[in-house]
Amino acid sequence: MQYSSAMAGLRERKKQRTRRALIDAALQLFARKGYADTTLAEIAATAEVSTRTFFSYFSGKDDLLFHDGEERMERALALLAGRRPGETAGALLLRLVEAGFGWALEDEALTFEEAELRMRLIMAEPALRARALLLMYDGQLRVAAALRQACQDELDEVEAAAAVGALFGAVKLAVMAHLGHDRSLKDIQTTARRAAELALDGLRALDTPPAEARQGATRAAGRVPVEPPGMAS
Repeated sequence: MQYSSAMAGLRERKKQRTRRALIDAALQLFARKGYADTTLAEIAATAEVSTRTFFSYFSGKDDLLFHDGEERMERALALLAGRRPGETAGALLLRLVEAGFGWALEDEALTFEEAELRMRLIMAEPALRARALLLMYDGQLRVAAALRQACQDELDEVEAAAAVGALFGAVKLAVMAHLGHDRSLKDIQTTARRAAELALDGLRALDTPPAEARQGATRAAGRVPVEPPGMAS
């Protein structure tokens, strides 16, 4: 049994090394030749594996730039499902942003240079931009649904979707704007947190009980809140 476990662990480590070698080879070639001019055969040869082996790990070149997205999404959904007692929706979302960058910093293979290169390649190639937008849209829908489930007594579907859209948009744009200025993943994390806090400042109504929020909006619009039939004193 111990021998079988050891062999399974060895095989998994070998798979991870091969996977990482393919990613490193691709990024090296993309940086030197450009994404469009790099072939799968060149990536496989640089990583010293066959093209058949390449397809055991990735379905195509674009997968090499989006390889960690689903794993992080699963962790994000788990974090939302594990909402802490008394935690507001705003605090939960801020914790999600911080956790996301914490996961990136845990990845010893991910460097600032790699993150910057991946972003630059995605923005330069229309097909990659299209996939990134599709993944972002799908991801936001999944996160909004998970937030709604975690905070169903406080948020409706519209509020959850608006909160996630505002937060993700603020963080993504701020990080993209500062990629040319920040010089470490820590710097990017600081930028992302600031953007998240600014976005959440505009979403403080989410931390207000629904009845209070509705009455506050009614007063702000210059209207007198109307009690449901049978509730007037």
